[in-house]
Amino acid sequence: MNEFPEQSSNRPPSDGKPSGDDPADVKPPVESSADAEAADREHAEKHSDDTPVEGKVDGEEPKKERFHRIRGWLSRFEPVGLVFGLFFYAFSMSPSLLPRQWNLQAVATGISVATGYGIGVLFVWFFRKCGLTREWSHTQKRIGWYLIALAALIVLPLFLFLGSWWQDITRKLVGVEPGSNWDYLGVFVVGLVVFLLCLYLGRGLRALGRLLYRLISRFLPPPVSIGISALVVVVLLALTVDGLVTTGVAKVANGSAKIDDEGTAEGVVQPTETERSGSAASLESWDSLGREGRTFVDGGPRRQQIAEVTGKPAQEPIRVYAGRASVDDSGFEEGQATVNALAESVVAELDRTGAFSRDYLAVVTTTGRGWVNQDVASSLEYLAGGNSAIAAMQYSFLPSPLAFIADRETPRLAGRALFEAVYKRWSSFPENDRPKLLVFGESLGSYGAQDAFSGAQDMIARTDGALFVGTPNFTEQWRQITDSRDPGSPEILPVIYDGENVRFASSPEDLKAEGLGEWEEPRIVYWQHPSDPIVWWSPDLLLHKPDWLDEPRGKDVDKGMTWIPFVTFWQVTLDQVFSTNVPNGHGHSYGPEAVYMWNQILDLNDQALSDRIYVALEEGGEG
Repeated sequence: MNEFPEQSSNRPPSDGKPSGDDPADVKPPVESSADAEAADREHAEKHSDDTPVEGKVDGEEPKKERFHRIRGWLSRFEPVGLVFGLFFYAFSMSPSLLPRQWNLQAVATGISVATGYGIGVLFVWFFRKCGLTREWSHTQKRIGWYLIALAALIVLPLFLFLGSWWQDITRKLVGVEPGSNWDYLGVFVVGLVVFLLCLYLGRGLRALGRLLYRLISRFLPPPVSIGISALVVVVLLALTVDGLVTTGVAKVANGSAKIDDEGTAEGVVQPTETERSGSAASLESWDSLGREGRTFVDGGPRRQQIAEVTGKPAQEPIRVYAGRASVDDSGFEEGQATVNALAESVVAELDRTGAFSRDYLAVVTTTGRGWVNQDVASSLEYLAGGNSAIAAMQYSFLPSPLAFIADRETPRLAGRALFEAVYKRWSSFPENDRPKLLVFGESLGSYGAQDAFSGAQDMIARTDGALFVGTPNFTEQWRQITDSRDPGSPEILPVIYDGENVRFASSPEDLKAEGLGEWEEPRIVYWQHPSDPIVWWSPDLLLHKPDWLDEPRGKDVDKGMTWIPFVTFWQVTLDQVFSTNVPNGHGHSYGPEAVYMWNQILDLNDQALSDRIYVALEEGGEG
C-alpha cells in the first residue's frame, strides 16, 4: 500500500516489492508509471508549441505536471514508515526533564520522526523477506493513503497543542515563566526540515551501500557482499564523525576558545592580596591565568566581608590557580606531562601562600576551560572564617560541551594529577599539622576529580570530605556507587550503607532524610537535581529504560515523563543545551545552597550561620 491516491504503481512497498525507501532495493525507484500520467506527457508533447487547445485553460499543463511530480515524490515514502513517524512525532512532544525552546523541540521532533519512519521501513523490509506480505487492491491502497492523511490532520495540530501545554507544566515545575504557545507553530516547519535532512542522509548512505554492493558482488557471493558493504558504510560514517569532531571541530574551536581565553570578564581586576595567584607576589602571572582563572582569583569574599557575615575575626582566604597558557600557550599539547606541570605550579603556589597551615585545603577540578562555581567555593570560605585555601588549574581552552564531546581523557588526567601532587605535599607534613583535605568539582570537574580515586573507600581513606556537584552519568566512580545502592533506594537519591559516609542529595534536607543512619566522618556528598540532564543523560537511553524512569519522579520532574525508545534519548540530549538557564535548584544550576552542603560535610551544624551566608551569597556577597 504505497501508492499515492489515484496513482497506479507497479511496485507497492507492502505487497512484496520494495519501495523507494527499502534497504534492499538496488534499483532506482520508479516514481510513476500510471497510464493517465503517460497520457498527460503525450498530450504535452503534441502541444509543445503552446498552440491553444480547445477547452484548455492557460497554465493547466504546468500545474498538472507539478502535481504529478509532487505526487510521484510522495509515492516514494513507505506508508508504514509514515505511520510509525506519526507515532514518534506524538511521542516527541511528551515532557522531559526541562522545558525546551521551540527550536530545540523542532530538532527533537524531526529526528524522532525520522527514527520512527526508519523503523517502519525496516519492519516492512523484514516482513517482506519473511514472505509475510499480500497484494493490495488499488482501492485498498487509496483508502490507506486517505486514512494516513486523516490521521496526520488530527495528530499534527493536536500534539502541537499538547506539547506546548506540557512544556508550560515543566516550566512551572522548575520556576520558569510560561512561554508563548504560538512559538510552537515553528516546530512543525523546522521539524519537517530536520526530518527531510535525516531522510536524505539515510538515502545517501543507502546509495553508497548499493554502489559498494555492486562493486563487491562481482567477486563475492551476494550475502557476503551485503555484509561487507554495510560494514564499510558504518565504519566510514564512524570515522567521518569521529574525525570531524575530535580533529576538525575541536581544533577550530580550540583556536577560537584560546582567543576568548585571553580576555577578561567585565569587572574583574588583578588582586592585590598576596594570598591570591596572579597578584604581584604570585609565581603565576596575571595574564597566564586565563579568563576563568582571573575571574576565580578575583572572586570570592575578602576578610572584611567574611567578618561582617560571621560576626567573628576572619583571615584572608587563599585562592591559587595555574592557567593552561603558563605551560602551553598553543593549547595543542596534550597528555600527562602538561597536566603534571600545571599541578606542580599549583603546589608551588600553595607553598608560597602558606596554604598547608590553614584549617581547610580544598582541591577543585575545574570544568573544560577552567571555571569554578563561585557559590561552592565562597560558601566554604565563609564557613571556614577565611581559614582556608582552594587550589585549581585550567587544563583546557575548550568549553565544557566541546570537551565533553571531543576530549574526556584530559579532565581525568588533570583531576588525578592535581590531587596526587597536592596529596603528596600534604602527606609530607606531620599528621597533626595538616589542614583538612577536601575535594570538590562540578559537572566535568566532578568527573575529573573522582578519577583520582578508585572508588568510595579510596575517597574515605584519603580525604576529609568531598562535594561532587552535577556529576555526569558517564563518571565511572559515580556509576559504581549508584549501582551499589541499598535495595529499595531510588536511583535519583541512592542510599549507600545507610548513609554511613556517602550521601546523595537534591536539596540540603535530603542529607538528613528519614531512615538514614549515623553519618560518620569523612563525609562525601553527591549533589544532583532530579531534573539535571547532565546527570541523567546516557547513550543507554536509546534502547534501555533507566531505573530513574521506572521509579517515582523527582519533585521538579513532570510525572508524565516516560521512557520511549530513541525519543527519550534525543529529548534528554537536547535538554542539556540550556540546562543552566533555569533557576538555582533545578537542572544543572547549582547555587548558594552549597553552604548547607558544606555545613554538613564539615560537621559544623551551624544553621544560623549558614542562613546568613546563604543570604550574603544571594545578594552577591561572594565578590
